[in-house]
Amino acid sequence: MRHNKKFNHLGRTKSHRDALLSNMASSLILHKRIFTTLAKAKALRVYVEPLITKAKEDTTASRRVVFSYLQNKYAVTELFKEVAAKVGDRPGGYTRILKTGHRLGDNAKTCFIELVDYNENMLKEKAEKKATRTRRSKKSAAVEAPVAEAPATESAE
Repeated sequence: MRHNKKFNHLGRTKSHRDALLSNMASSLILHKRIFTTLAKAKALRVYVEPLITKAKEDTTASRRVVFSYLQNKYAVTELFKEVAAKVGDRPGGYTRILKTGHRLGDNAKTCFIELVDYNENMLKEKAEKKATRTRRSKKSAAVEAPVAEAPATESAE
């Protein structure tokens, strides 16, 4: 029976899968965005988000736990200094997956996986969309404005 075996094995043994996810997590932390297949990106998201949550608390114990997963001291330093500072107030959802289509050779679904707070293009678009919009048409707003002004000028005369 396959009880409690719902994660994607990615066609690899346990040791190979652990090494793959560790290397991909280190690359994601160091480069902030990597290009991979959709299945690997979904598996990586489950792997790396708890590590980022653990990095919010900068203690020796949490550094050792994260290092046991990543095995890369440069990635651990980057995670605890820069990444944890940027995502300190975010309650979760530190990564974003952007689908890019299918790979030419084997038709595998490909995507980018990136850290959310490091994509400046999406942050700029989010800031620009803050402008308030009304549902009224401009024509009706233009008609109402002169009507409101006209009685005010007549009463002044």
